[in-house]
Amino acid sequence: MKKILSVLVSALVALSLTACNNAEPKEEVATKVEQNYDIRIFTVANADKKITTATIEKAFEETGFGIDGNNNMNKPFSVRFESTWYETYHLATVHNSALVAKLISKYPSIGLLTPLSMSIWSSHDNKDMSISSLTLRGMSRITQIPMDNVDLIAYEAEMTKALAAALPGGHFETLSYTKVADMNQALETSFSAEWIADEDASLEDMKEDFQDEFEGELEPVGFLFPGFIGVNDEVIEAGVEDFEFYDTYSICKLEVIHPVSKTHPEAGAFAPCSFYMYQRKGENTVHMGYPSVDNWIQSTDMLDEYSLKPLIEAQNLLADTITSILE
Repeated sequence: MKKILSVLVSALVALSLTACNNAEPKEEVATKVEQNYDIRIFTVANADKKITTATIEKAFEETGFGIDGNNNMNKPFSVRFESTWYETYHLATVHNSALVAKLISKYPSIGLLTPLSMSIWSSHDNKDMSISSLTLRGMSRITQIPMDNVDLIAYEAEMTKALAAALPGGHFETLSYTKVADMNQALETSFSAEWIADEDASLEDMKEDFQDEFEGELEPVGFLFPGFIGVNDEVIEAGVEDFEFYDTYSICKLEVIHPVSKTHPEAGAFAPCSFYMYQRKGENTVHMGYPSVDNWIQSTDMLDEYSLKPLIEAQNLLADTITSILE
């Protein structure tokens, strides 16, 4: 990459394997969910098919969320792999710009959840509809924002409100994962580089050079970019002017989510992942990062090689590519 004078790369990756999910219905209240897990599954009976991905999207919009993506994964699954696992399987991404603006100055790691990911799927008999999303614990562990932070609590509460609106009469399923990662295990892969503008290249030029190479290197090896948010533009509107720039990408790989979703449809709470890049005003360091795929492994019962192999391969390829661009 042009005009980068020095590079500091740090990868914070941890790997341990997880446990078990035998989902059983919990009490039918939209406001209660166990906080000893990173993800949660909200389910409602839908034999009459009145609830669709379109009605779910509308409910989130009406609750105050911006819809960044609502992608029908069965279409590319059918074309690429000639197989699908559910009548409905969508990966959706949303974010609440007002709450992001409240958090981002002190906790720029909120970009790891901007946007937030969800999976939406029908049961195998096509009589129920479910949505997976992060719990407060999951949001806190990924970002390292304390669980008692009032704005993070508000973010999860708004997600809970939206889930209840999207699946009226639904309930959180009782999960039984047994080896969820400890809270002190931050599963982010992060990078930093020194970018100093001069007469030959502005900071904007350097950012565009990186993003062009980032997309150009990753797209040919199967990575997709279903979303992009100019986060800085949004937070400036809210009165936050701390950053020279702050952008996030949504990134996914079909070769990862297709096998994983067969037995772990709830893993869409981590897919697509959000890749952030920002530079604060008055600093030369550019920060980048994304939630490691180890989040998938350490939050669900993912022990099978069929799911694990593409996850680890994608993790290594993405990290190696970013490191190579920054060298």
